[in-house]
Amino acid sequence: MDVVEVKQACEAHYGLVDSPFSLTPDTGYYVEMPSHDDAFESVLYGLTSGEGFIKVTGEVGTGKTLLCRRLLNHLANDKIATAYIPNPTLSPTALWVAIGAEIGLTGYQRLSQLRNDIQSYLVNLAKGNNRLVLVIDEAQCLPADTLEALRLISNLETERQKLIQIVLFGQPELNEIIDRTEFRQLKQRITTSAELKTIDSPETIARYLNHRMSFAGYSGGPLFTKSAVRRLWICSQGTPRLINALASKALLVAFGQGVATINVEHVEAAASDTEGAFHDISWRERIRHVIGL
Repeated sequence: MDVVEVKQACEAHYGLVDSPFSLTPDTGYYVEMPSHDDAFESVLYGLTSGEGFIKVTGEVGTGKTLLCRRLLNHLANDKIATAYIPNPTLSPTALWVAIGAEIGLTGYQRLSQLRNDIQSYLVNLAKGNNRLVLVIDEAQCLPADTLEALRLISNLETERQKLIQIVLFGQPELNEIIDRTEFRQLKQRITTSAELKTIDSPETIARYLNHRMSFAGYSGGPLFTKSAVRRLWICSQGTPRLINALASKALLVAFGQGVATINVEHVEAAASDTEGAFHDISWRERIRHVIGL
C-alpha cells in the first residue's frame, strides 16, 4: 500500500470518517481552551465598541488561524459584513484592491475610484446599522507602508461613527513591529489585545485529543494512555499544531503494530520523526523546560 492507502486503512481501523489531526483549520475541531476562549471573548468585546484596532498574537502553531475562522463564522451568523485577508504581503494599492474584491468591487482602473466606492459601500452599511470588520491573518507580514495604509483606512468615518474595524492576527513579532516609533499612532488605536498560549496541562490535551477523535467519527474509549498523553504534552510543548502532527503519526505507528491503544513508545517514535518536537534530551530536562524551571 502507498502512504495514502495506509492512512485510509488506519482511519478505517479506528472507525474514523475524517482525519482527526489534520493541520487544516477546520472550526468543527475547535476545542474550548482557556487561552483561546479568553481571546475570542476579548475580540467580541472589542468589536462592541465599534472602533479601533483589535490585536491577537500567538506563537507559531497555537491556533491563530483556527480562531480567526471561528470569528469569521461567528460574525457571518450575526450578519456582520467582513473582509478577510489571509496573505497580507501586499502593497498599499494591493491592499485596497484586496478589500474591494472581498466586498465585490473588482475591475477598477483607477485606485481613486476604488477608494471612493469602498467608502460609499461602508457608508451604506452604516446607514443599515452595520459595519465592515476587516480581519487580517499573519499580520506580522504586513510591509511597513501597508501597515500605515491600514491605519489610514481605519480613519474612514462619518460624523457619528467609524465605518470599519480591523482585527489583526499575528505572531509575537507583530508586537515588536507596532512598538516602533513610526507606528505609535497605530499603537494608540489598539483598543483590545489578546494572546494565545500553548496548552498548559496533560488533562487539557487529553480533552483535546478525545474531542478531535470523536468529531472524526471515533466512538470508543480513550485511545491514548495517560502516560502517552503526558509524553505528548512534553514532546509538543503544548503547541496544538505539534500535538496534531505527533498524534497523527502515533496513530499510524500503533496501527502498524496492530495494537489497540497508543502508548509512550508510539508517541516517542512520532516525536523522533517530527521537526520541532522534543525528543533529543533527557525527560528531566524536558519537564524542567515545560514548567519553566
